[in-house]
Amino acid sequence: MRKKRNRAWRATGIVTALATAAAIASVAPVQAQTQSQPQARVTAELSAWISDGWGGGTVTSQPAGINCHTTAWDPYGSEDPPWNPEGTCTASFEVGTVVTFTATADPGSYVNFDPIPNPVTIRDGYNFTWAMFCPIDGLCYPG
Repeated sequence: MRKKRNRAWRATGIVTALATAAAIASVAPVQAQTQSQPQARVTAELSAWISDGWGGGTVTSQPAGINCHTTAWDPYGSEDPPWNPEGTCTASFEVGTVVTFTATADPGSYVNFDPIPNPVTIRDGYNFTWAMFCPIDGLCYPG
């Protein structure tokens, strides 16, 4: 009788060991995949808005992404106003990124208002900066 009991215990031990190994083998690859997959980065849009001060200039960002230019316009002249700024005025940045702006006036214009706010820490939702360029001939009030 003793031999039969040992065989039963051995068989139970082997079955338990095989079941445990199978469970570990089926779980381990799933855990490895979960840990090795990169987490999705959360991004949000940032817009540079250039006010119509009739001057021309460019707003750029660091890190790169925004390179927004507006053309000077004489409201008393015969030309139609430029419809929209040119270049990239809206870009996506990772949430938490600090973006710093530089405003550079075209010849014949000056920076009336530097980008405000500056810098911008990107958050979920709406992010923006605002700047204004004026012509040197005094068509707008200096800031």
